[in-house]
Order: sequence, then structure tokens, then C-alpha cells
Amino acid sequence: MQTEINFENQKSLNYTIYIDELQKLEFDRKVAIVTNPKVAGLHLKVLLNMISAKELYVITVPDGEAYKNQKSLDMILENLFNHRFDRSSLLIAFGGGVIGDMTGYAASIFQRGIDFIQIPTTLLSQVDASVGGKTGINNAYGKNLIGAFYQPKAVYIQTPFLQTLQKREFGAGVAEIVKMAVTFDRDFFVWLEQHDLHSQKDLATAIQKSVETKAWVVGQDEKEKGIRAVLNYGHTFAHVIENMTNYSRFLHGEAVSIGMVMANKLAVKLGLLCSKDADKIEQLLLKYDLPVSFGITDAHTFYDAFFLDKKTKNAKITFILPKEIGGYEMRTDIDKMIVLDVLEEFIDEK
Repeated sequence: MQTEINFENQKSLNYTIYIDELQKLEFDRKVAIVTNPKVAGLHLKVLLNMISAKELYVITVPDGEAYKNQKSLDMILENLFNHRFDRSSLLIAFGGGVIGDMTGYAASIFQRGIDFIQIPTTLLSQVDASVGGKTGINNAYGKNLIGAFYQPKAVYIQTPFLQTLQKREFGAGVAEIVKMAVTFDRDFFVWLEQHDLHSQKDLATAIQKSVETKAWVVGQDEKEKGIRAVLNYGHTFAHVIENMTNYSRFLHGEAVSIGMVMANKLAVKLGLLCSKDADKIEQLLLKYDLPVSFGITDAHTFYDAFFLDKKTKNAKITFILPKEIGGYEMRTDIDKMIVLDVLEEFIDEK
């Protein structure tokens, strides 16, 4: 199956997302596969049999969100310089969202930009992170604060790679699927309630639907100046949680799951979402053993951390909230005391 991303105003950026169609890739140029030890141990041999190139190298960076930083980026770039890569060379991101973000960013800045393709190996990266050209690294101030919008030349989604996913990684990907259903497609949400994504057939359907949704959104708004910001539902809260826990306690999708529950409580308080629908969303997340709570030590400290997020502009926090299931509202005018009231519900009483 193929899905096209068609950019309304920049046709030169258009590319194809291939689902289970990767058989052989041939390149008459230098190619570097960027991966981590875990993915390499499980799947690299399979990928190497699918690729031929003028020169082929493998760059391995440490595994985990904690390593999505300048040091890892420098490691990638140093390898490219040492192997004398040039503007005709190509990078392949082979891993989850961390690898995809770092590889894409390295491609965007190496000699002012070289080609890269995405071959995502986690559910989260297949349905979300690999599509749309968001690249970057984290720093001490927050998540993805250094980066660029830089589109890949193609995305190859191979569902067999998901067979080795651990339970938590699978759930993290489901959170991003739920995110898109809640904000854009009530029928898809109902379908998710009625089906089990542990079924390969149902999972393939959910991946296809999610990719189509993401492609439709990104095609309209590449640089997140409008509708694409809706894909950040749950993320405003999640990024604070990730930063406060040093990116070590939760997987990204797990933090997004908690963030969606927090956003839902805010939406209920504002009359955008009924409590029944908020409960439905929470139950769907719990169906895949996703976390739905986080012990906040101080509501004011948590609130202040919102201002480090790149989506905060002119000292106004942008909240993406569900407007019933299947709709959304972007708000920058929510009174601080209302948000603090919601955060107080998550205070750790221990």
C-alpha cells in the first residue's frame, strides 16, 4: 500500500510512504544507515540484504530518548566527515522516533542538506514520527527545541519489524493512533474501541488509517502554522512530564497518553468534552496498559515549565483540546487558575 504526501504549496517536497513494499533499494552513491544497538541486533541483517550502494556504512548511536542530544548528533556528523560524505550522499534512519529525528536533523545540516529516507521500526515512528519531516534533538531546556522541518525522500514502513516490539513500546505507538482518532475521526475512534490492535490485520488497518491522516494534515501545513499543531494534542503536558523525569521514566507515547488525559480534564472543565467521552478515551488507553496519571509535586512549577515549550508564543501557552471526539480546538486564552485547578488533580499526595 502507498500513501502520498502532497504539499499544497511546495510540490518538490512530495514523497511516497510505502507500507510493506520494501524489497530492494539500490543506490549509486555513499549511504549511511543510522541505527542503535537494539535495532541493529534485531533487524540490521535483514535490512542490509535489501540495500546495495556504492559505499555502505552503519553508524550506531546509543539507544533511548536520553541520548537524543548534541553529543549523539556530533557522533553522526563526525562519521560522515570521516567517510568523506558529500552532498550527493544519503542517510537512512533505521529505528524509532529518536533515530528518525536525529538522522533527519543530521541530514538537514550536513553540508547544508543531503537526502535521507525513513525506515521506522517502532509502531510510534511508523504511524507518526517518521512522517512529516520534523527533525531535531533535545537539550536541558526541553524536548525538540533544536531542529528543523526537513522532509525525507521516502518512508518505508515494514510491519514485520513490529513483531519484536516490547509491550510498552507497542502501547506507546497506540497512544499516537488514539491521538489522531480523538482529534480528527470519531468513526476511527469507535473502530478502535471495537477492535484489538494485537491482531495483525487490525493493526495494519490502524497503521494505514493513521498514516493517511498524518499525510493529509502535513500536506496542508508542513511547518505547523495551523492544522498540524492539532497533532500536538496531549504533547503540551507530555513534554513537561518527559523533561521533569529526564526522559527516562516514560516512553514518549506513554507521556502522551498521560498528557491526553490531562488535556481531556481541561477540555471537560471548559465544556468542550463531556465526562463520558473523556472516560471512553481513558479506557481505550488503559486497554493497552498505557499510564493515565502522573504525580505532580507542585502545580505552579509544572505550569511554569509550559513556557519552555516551543509551541508557547508571546508568553501564551497553546493547548490542543478535544472538542467532543473527532474534533478539536486550539486555545491560547485559558486562564492560569483553570489550568492550575486541573494540575492540582494530579498532585502526588505521598
